[in-house]
Amino acid sequence: MQTQMVFTVGNSMMGDDGAGPLLAKKMTENSIANWQVIDGGSSPENVVHIIRRIKPNLLLIIDATEMGLNPGEIRFVDVDMIAEMFLMNTHNMPLNFLVEQLKPDIESILFLGIQPDIVGFYYPMTNAVIEAVEKVYQALQQNNITTSFERLQISDNGQIA
Repeated sequence: MQTQMVFTVGNSMMGDDGAGPLLAKKMTENSIANWQVIDGGSSPENVVHIIRRIKPNLLLIIDATEMGLNPGEIRFVDVDMIAEMFLMNTHNMPLNFLVEQLKPDIESILFLGIQPDIVGFYYPMTNAVIEAVEKVYQALQQNNITTSFERLQISDNGQIA
């Protein structure tokens, strides 16, 4: 049987970095057929063992991600580029380490980034990011998550194109 899992990451006390936990909350309150959700919060390494035990066929990691885009824009990011691209990290362990841990056990891992605007303690989440979370939720509901958003384009010199 095919297992699909959303693995959200982020800190809901840090403004737009709470995009992942907000999506997890929506999915917990209103589940989506054929999708499980685990909220890794700001310490996603603490739940990796659960993901490894379940061994989903598809793992969709969702996090607020600095991509140099307009706030609320959503892009798929090549999981192998995470370590090279993103200097901003509000998590205890860089996500590329988690991805490397999970690769042997999971058939397909996708990373979906939501461009934050404000990431700081006790700031509210911006409307642009709240709307982006809703778009992701709707794409999951309609079972077209992989076709709903573009891939982040990186030029040969490492710049976001």
